[in-house]
Amino acid sequence: MKEQTILFDLDDTLVHCNKYFDFVIDQFADLMLTWFSGHQLKTQDIKQKQLEIDLEGVHIHGFKLDRFPKSFVETYHWFSRQYNRLISPKEEDWLLQLGHTVYEYTVEPYPLMNETLETLQRAGHKLYLYTGGDASIQMKKVNDSGLHNYFDDRVFVTIHKTKEFMNTLLHEQGFNRKLTWMIGNSLKTDVLPALHAGIHSIHIPVEQDWAFNNAVIDIEPTGAFLKLDSLQDVPEAIETYVRKSL
Repeated sequence: MKEQTILFDLDDTLVHCNKYFDFVIDQFADLMLTWFSGHQLKTQDIKQKQLEIDLEGVHIHGFKLDRFPKSFVETYHWFSRQYNRLISPKEEDWLLQLGHTVYEYTVEPYPLMNETLETLQRAGHKLYLYTGGDASIQMKKVNDSGLHNYFDDRVFVTIHKTKEFMNTLLHEQGFNRKLTWMIGNSLKTDVLPALHAGIHSIHIPVEQDWAFNNAVIDIEPTGAFLKLDSLQDVPEAIETYVRKSL
């Protein structure tokens, strides 16, 4: 089988991510309900407004480190205006600190992450990591999870994970697009950029994914476009596709 170039997403593909954000958002909502008690504010209203503000921030600023914590403060400001409640600098600071705690959780690999990457490595494939986010945070996850054993210096981190960046990456690295795969949980930042770039893509959905990751497939794939239930299915899926295409 020909050596394949395989790009992996990081968050919620190789290691858990969304569940920590959900946990911190729950804490934020509880705090807001306490501060705004007597105003008939509902948990769902708080979470929906925070989501709207957070998504807008991603579109403008990308995956910057401060984007998520600031969405708490901006949500707090929005409801403070709605209910004519005074804004407290102490409460603002509290919310910023709470938002930043999401980056402090110990990285947790998905089941059989190491076994999957080892299988692909033994098969002779070249593994790369392509992820969105703050470089310092993402590289800490790589080091803490031992992923440098599989990717070495083949790690690419960007604030804006777009079709344009994908094409630039493929061009600069000189990848053969017919032998290149992108694997991730996000239709928007993993699958669509891969399909538009003319490479293979594997989508591994996660339960209760972040709304930002939703997208409509608006292009006919020129290569493989597979949907798998779990990370451990990747080696067999790639081997099967490559053998059938010979």
